[in-house]
Amino acid sequence: MYDMLLSAGGFAVYRGYLPVYKLLIPRFGRMHIAESRKRIVETWMHSKGFRRSGLDAGDLATRLLEGCRTGADFIRIVMDSVARQQGASRWAVYDPDDVLYLPKIKADMPEALFVHIVRDGRDIAVSLKKMGEFRPIPWNRKPASLEATALYWRWMVQTGRRHGRMFPDDYLEVRYEELVSTPHPTLEKLGRFLEQDLDYAQIQRNRLGRLQQTNSSFRDSRAPAESNPIARWKKLLSPEQVARLEALVGDCLQESGYELTTQKRKLALREAWMRSVYPALLDAKLWLKARTPAGRFSDLAALELTDEAGSPSELAENAAEADPVAEPDVAAGRK
Repeated sequence: MYDMLLSAGGFAVYRGYLPVYKLLIPRFGRMHIAESRKRIVETWMHSKGFRRSGLDAGDLATRLLEGCRTGADFIRIVMDSVARQQGASRWAVYDPDDVLYLPKIKADMPEALFVHIVRDGRDIAVSLKKMGEFRPIPWNRKPASLEATALYWRWMVQTGRRHGRMFPDDYLEVRYEELVSTPHPTLEKLGRFLEQDLDYAQIQRNRLGRLQQTNSSFRDSRAPAESNPIARWKKLLSPEQVARLEALVGDCLQESGYELTTQKRKLALREAWMRSVYPALLDAKLWLKARTPAGRFSDLAALELTDEAGSPSELAENAAEADPVAEPDVAAGRK
């Protein structure tokens, strides 16, 4: 979706990472605190996200240090600068976790629009399981089970949907399968929401980013069942696995417009435990990260820091001394 927007024209082309609310504020503290703001700016200026911006470091750092009091200020300054440099009229940023922080982003950036892409949770479970990176229980070093990844999908979708209902005029859900299989009507709907022409022919001509090369966890597979991104689960999951997933997250699948293939049944004891405990655990992890000193331990590896203006170890030492007060990031399309 993000690459379709960039390929349509009118949006600034930025393929960097701006996890201000998700990583930087929890790690270093609130933006209105001068020392926290300084550490946030210094850290991000070492990141791959900054290197991809193409902006002058000195000028940008000055504006960030002088003009930021919220995470939204940080995003505005960076993205307005990118758009101005490219002569673009609009910009958008992307992060799958943005739905978790939508109320805070909206409070800081009232003009923001939010597009929530929902994909079949059975396919998401298969993909996350293959990646092996999701661990809902911190002390469990083993990759999550299919059931755990499906419950994570359910928690994300329901959290984003709950937040979106708070701002119905500025929130839109798009189903991934409809975007892939029937792009024209889906893009027309999205274009009306954004008040932007999203011409599919032009998108196909430009084909930026992942429209040229997929980042799917199955990108190295040559099997037809694995290369097809829609309903991949039908080929890769056994009937027993499908039945377990649908028992756990069938309610959210149906709410999202997906049909179930098995009859509803009573949850087994372990399944009932997982469905009760995992969402509570995920809620607790998010709250601790956003509202307590636990946020200072946020992992900055995703920023891909370099030592061009300071070593990663120096940045880590600075982080340990940072103000621990934290707040919750969202994909924000600016009007």
